[in-house]
Amino acid sequence: AFIFMFVNLLVAKRLSPKLYYLTPKLSLQNLIRQFKPYLDRYFYPLTIIGSLVLALILAGGMASQWQTWLRYLFRAGSSIKDPILHRSLSFYFFVLPAYQSLQTYLIALVLITLIATIVIHILEGGLAPGLGRQAFAPGVKAHLSILGVLLLLSFTWSWQLEIYNLMYSPRGRVIYGASYADIHAHLPALQLLIAVSLATAILIIINIFRRGWLLPLIGVAATLAVWFAGVGLYPAIVQAYRVAPNEIAREKPYIRHHIKYNRLAYGLDKVKEKDFPASQALNQEKLANNKGTTDNIRLWDTKPLLKTYSQIQEIRLYYTFKDVDIDRYQIGNSYRQVAVSARELSVNQLPQTAQTWINQHMVFTHGYGLTVSPINEVSLEGLPELLVKDIPPRTAPQAKASLTITQPKIYYGEEGSNYVLVKTKNKEFDYPKGAKNRYTYYRGKGGVKISSIWTKIAFSIRFSSLQLLLTDALTPQSRIMFNRTIINRLQTLAPFLVYDSDPYPVIYKGRIIWIVDAYTVSNHFPYSRPFNGRDNYIRNSVKAVVDAYNGTVKFYLIDKSDPVAVTYNRAFPGLFTPFSKMPKEIRHHLRYPETLFSIQANMYATYHMTDPEVFYNKEDKWQIPNEISESVSTQVQPYYIIMKLPKEKSEEFLVMLPFSPSTKNNMIAWIAARSDFPQYGQLMVYDFPKDKLVFGPSQIEARIDQNPEISRQLSLWNQRGSQAIRGNLLVVPIEDSIIYVEPLYLQAEQSQLPELKRVIVGYGNKISMETNFEAALADIFAGQPTSTISTRKPSSKKRTPSQLIKTANNHFQEALKAAKNGNWANYGKEMNRLGETLKKLQEATKR
Repeated sequence: AFIFMFVNLLVAKRLSPKLYYLTPKLSLQNLIRQFKPYLDRYFYPLTIIGSLVLALILAGGMASQWQTWLRYLFRAGSSIKDPILHRSLSFYFFVLPAYQSLQTYLIALVLITLIATIVIHILEGGLAPGLGRQAFAPGVKAHLSILGVLLLLSFTWSWQLEIYNLMYSPRGRVIYGASYADIHAHLPALQLLIAVSLATAILIIINIFRRGWLLPLIGVAATLAVWFAGVGLYPAIVQAYRVAPNEIAREKPYIRHHIKYNRLAYGLDKVKEKDFPASQALNQEKLANNKGTTDNIRLWDTKPLLKTYSQIQEIRLYYTFKDVDIDRYQIGNSYRQVAVSARELSVNQLPQTAQTWINQHMVFTHGYGLTVSPINEVSLEGLPELLVKDIPPRTAPQAKASLTITQPKIYYGEEGSNYVLVKTKNKEFDYPKGAKNRYTYYRGKGGVKISSIWTKIAFSIRFSSLQLLLTDALTPQSRIMFNRTIINRLQTLAPFLVYDSDPYPVIYKGRIIWIVDAYTVSNHFPYSRPFNGRDNYIRNSVKAVVDAYNGTVKFYLIDKSDPVAVTYNRAFPGLFTPFSKMPKEIRHHLRYPETLFSIQANMYATYHMTDPEVFYNKEDKWQIPNEISESVSTQVQPYYIIMKLPKEKSEEFLVMLPFSPSTKNNMIAWIAARSDFPQYGQLMVYDFPKDKLVFGPSQIEARIDQNPEISRQLSLWNQRGSQAIRGNLLVVPIEDSIIYVEPLYLQAEQSQLPELKRVIVGYGNKISMETNFEAALADIFAGQPTSTISTRKPSSKKRTPSQLIKTANNHFQEALKAAKNGNWANYGKEMNRLGETLKKLQEATKR
């Protein structure tokens, strides 16, 4: 850019006439004449500086496009081609953006140079506006004509690129991408515009050897006329008067393209569709055969569970649970779904008097341990049963094989925006122990050594911290940890990936690691509608793993069919680790991400319609239904579940969502994404019969509200200084039937400690609310009311409290056996007998 501008300005200087000006009559020339000696004296330094400044500005704009050019240079191929121009996906993803960037740059470069050259010609007397044919000195006309041709060719190239941009045209009313008006009006107009502009360029060159400017003016006028009438008006006229009166017939082939390429862009072309009869044939035998599903139905929602964890497991005010995540572990012989949350340290929650520089950066440096609980187990107090708890972490005996933590310290997590100094003369706070504190010394390899004075100065400047430079607590082994927040750390390393906002912790060989889903996106997929207003292609091709103790990061490439990920793999050799090298223990904890699944589900709600006429009329459009959560109607969110898919042999970890027709509340289908290998990533859609009513979540919520017993209980709880919180309504397929499960929590107004008090189960026309899930199932499938009194004759002899406790324990053990065997009738009976015995025990202890 510097050479181009500087050379053209020198040429303008050299082409100036011997005499200063053609005529002394113009006041502008008279004014310039007075300053001409000064202009001549400083011409070269001013030209060099001006060209350099403008070149740097242009270079800065191009430098911001480094990712575009990186993708262009290392682009991967693709077998997918657009249906109109037959250019490959690789061209649209990598070549077209680079060309558009370069074309914009060239227009700016030539236009700025042309303006600067005109100014120089005027100052040097080579161009005198207002003198007609005498306005141009010899050579000036040729110089400006050549620059004008270059500018016109730059615009011509932009119109050529605009042809490819038709693949993202929003003109069509029904589709996104090239429509009838684009192909039959806009495309020919652009082609004509290109031809006319090239002809105009030729006329400008010919005109160099002729007097006057008639030929260029004719060419420019023709170009502007074609641009205004052909590109601007003609497509709109065709759309209004040719397409609109017979839209379905005109747009049908382009609707077909639109459907096909949207399904390709969002990975919906590989969805497996199956029929789901939604029968009412569920019984105790089928429930027993699906015990792995019923034992893993989530009763603890993440929001109330986060509040409960915060109350019972934060231990100290400076600890915080940022989030609760759902994962699965092998607990003994069972494949169990669990809730996991990391206990991180937040220095902002220290008392104000304790927020000193030393405490914030040297003493309080890390979080400690995890809290883990099954998603379906509840204590007698209505609290979660914890498999991992307390500080130091204590693991329940049955979970020691998979949940034992030997390195619980968390230096890198979702918290941790401040830098910390480790291996200093100060002791690091480790964890509280009674009235005293335990301290530790970091022995890992995280952070950067800060042993030299120059390193200290550099980091003092970076973090604007004079204390870091002046402190005498640093040693030659001291290290500084920064970029400790997981997402910030990953974005610093690989800013070209898009990261999921929900990292989740995993216990791996006694250590805590974080797994983060990383996405590749593009906004250049032909015919594909954007999901966020910009990007119209997304893949979860990379999984990032971050060690919570050392901060080490590994990016695993799990999808080699994604051209964007393959391109980055070429550009940065060694950044991505092959998926085959991911340890199996980590692979078992990979989840199909909710973010991607939600995007795909929303797209599939429309693009499951593959017939153009059905799509045009939106006859079978679906939607994600609503539920009542915390007394507010909200859209059902994706939820993880361990269940056995229809016709499958074993349970697996899935994320799923139900669908409803767009204008109805009943359920029409459900979609699931598999997370266990080797089926990881497989999308499954189960369609309900069109002639059968299957209750949707909002209809079940309405039936719950209409149930007198449930309504009375909710009203009672909400009037006594407490709040009843309705959990997420889960739609759970079992065999070829559907059950609905909704937990109810009770929270006192003066505390933030939700307790699970009731579980509502729906099946067919039946709704049951009981103190636990098993009792509700037993009530529905055994036809046994919860108020049934035991048929055993009561003993006339009064029993002692110890005898009643023994009897209660016997009933409880019998109930557990019945539940394990899937005998819900006996389970319900034993639970009723347990309740009666506990009442008698309460009366006996009162006496």
